Amino acid sequence: MEIRQHDHLVFFGDSITEWGRDKNNPESLGNGYVSLVVADILEHHPDLKLQFFNRGIGGNKVQDLVDRVEDCLSCQPDALVLMVGINDVWHLVGKDGFASLAEQKRFETTYRKLLQTLKDAGIDRILLMEPYVLDYPEDRIEWRRDLDPKIQIVRHLAREFKLELIPLDGLMNEQALRSGRRELTGEDGVHPTLAGAMVIAQEILKRLTFVY
Repeated sequence: MEIRQHDHLVFFGDSITEWGRDKNNPESLGNGYVSLVVADILEHHPDLKLQFFNRGIGGNKVQDLVDRVEDCLSCQPDALVLMVGINDVWHLVGKDGFASLAEQKRFETTYRKLLQTLKDAGIDRILLMEPYVLDYPEDRIEWRRDLDPKIQIVRHLAREFKLELIPLDGLMNEQALRSGRRELTGEDGVHPTLAGAMVIAQEILKRLTFVY
């Protein structure tokens, strides 16, 4: 994804994006992957004079991002990093509809609405990150029945909207084989440790092209 001079780069998502940001301070970037990405850009590309915004909120599902899309658009984004979906799985575990065809259709329809709203607002530089989970604790393996179809939906929508995609589920699980699952996501298989945040940040940075 191209990053150009004076761009506003917005990170939009759930708790993985929010990670410690002060929601009372619109300039707060938090302490997670967002801050790592921004620190690297500021070190290597200070002359681009970019502005950065973290608009992640813990617990958000895709419908929540649709409902608060103005929170994102108010930052006047030129480029957007977007990740959502794991809470659509997590909050449905043990409930009716988990892994159902109706649930996957709902997710696809809502995610498509989100992307269409962003596109209609003139944002065509969007980097999608698919949701992920690691298989620790072991009950997370059951989540895959609902998560895997959602990952395929995100990939399908990336093709449909001609957007760039980070296949984060595969990449995080690959790294977990090398360094260990708890080292990347602690005790819940989802929320990244600092090491996990670094993996996410590095994958984002690999896909950014800076244009002067």
